[in-house]
Amino acid sequence: MSVALVVLETRPGECRVAATPETVRKLIGLGLEVWVEEGAGARSYFADSAYAEAGARLVPPGNRWNEADLVLKVGPLGESERERFRSGAVLVGLLSPYRHPESAAALAAQNVTALAMELVPRITRAQKMDALSSQASIAGYKAVLLAADALPKYFPLLMTAAGTVQPARVVVMGAGVAGLQAIATARRLGAQVEVTDVRPEVKEQVESLGAKFIDLPLEESGVGQGGYARELSADALKRQREILSERVAAADVVITTAMVPGKQAPRLLTAEMVARMQPGSVVVDLAGEAGGNCELSRPDEVVEASGVRIFAPTNLPSRMPRDASQLYARNVFEVVQLLVRDGKLAPDFSDEIVAAMRWTHEGRVLVGQAPVAQGATA
Repeated sequence: MSVALVVLETRPGECRVAATPETVRKLIGLGLEVWVEEGAGARSYFADSAYAEAGARLVPPGNRWNEADLVLKVGPLGESERERFRSGAVLVGLLSPYRHPESAAALAAQNVTALAMELVPRITRAQKMDALSSQASIAGYKAVLLAADALPKYFPLLMTAAGTVQPARVVVMGAGVAGLQAIATARRLGAQVEVTDVRPEVKEQVESLGAKFIDLPLEESGVGQGGYARELSADALKRQREILSERVAAADVVITTAMVPGKQAPRLLTAEMVARMQPGSVVVDLAGEAGGNCELSRPDEVVEASGVRIFAPTNLPSRMPRDASQLYARNVFEVVQLLVRDGKLAPDFSDEIVAAMRWTHEGRVLVGQAPVAQGATA
């Protein structure tokens, strides 16, 4: 019987957990022995007693990693966590494989197979494992609530005895999962919403939510591998900014969600564009961790420029940890089902999903940098 360890997250501000009592029962149903570090679910409002009732064994935080066959995490490895694994272990988590070469080198040196949830391929069979989508949906929802809280005016149209209050005008940049949820949430709050995306095929989805799609007459396709947006040329990006400048100037709220896997986030909102916005307006930049879509963004800080407040939160899903954990834990369980046979950890690396998720394997780094041999440094 193989041991799966659910760890207590140590990243500052991280409140999610990689398994809930619901998914612990399912993991045990696969024949695994499940250990849960004490307090792992506390910040997601899952008590230790709930894990014990589900059949998990509670263990002290930090000192049993080298006994586990399978380690389940949410966020990237902290510096103190990189050397804790036993040789041959499997790690599953949102590991930010393109941003942490130092962790990759340490994992490769310990012969750990690290499976990054970010690398789940966008194919029909993998939809239940798509943690990026489940967490991005929460980020899009919370981004609008953050903006509504900061904006010094109503979102909806109001007819009052004192006169009419015009609805807020919101521009959403990027109509991926986060963007679509932001659109839906802003519309539910009564805002007028305009949306831009370099993929013209999302226009129908945008309009079905009651928003207006801003057509960008671009000569090159913005569709990348797996349906993600791809990086545009400098000329195309310049044209996009020119078209959007007038819309941004008239907006009360701008929410940016544009990301390109493995690349720095495209700069869609310049300081000059921000300066044209009305004082009191709000920008929420969901690409802060990847460098930001806004030129003025600073990760996890609030910047004020020309009377405009710019937010760049890097972990919005953690602000709604109960549902975020429930969704993420179900994504993780679906992955684990591919790794276990008769209670034993036995990953099938010929499976296209498992193969695509490998960040490190057999002493080598497979994603994020040139391959590194076992024992080498980044």
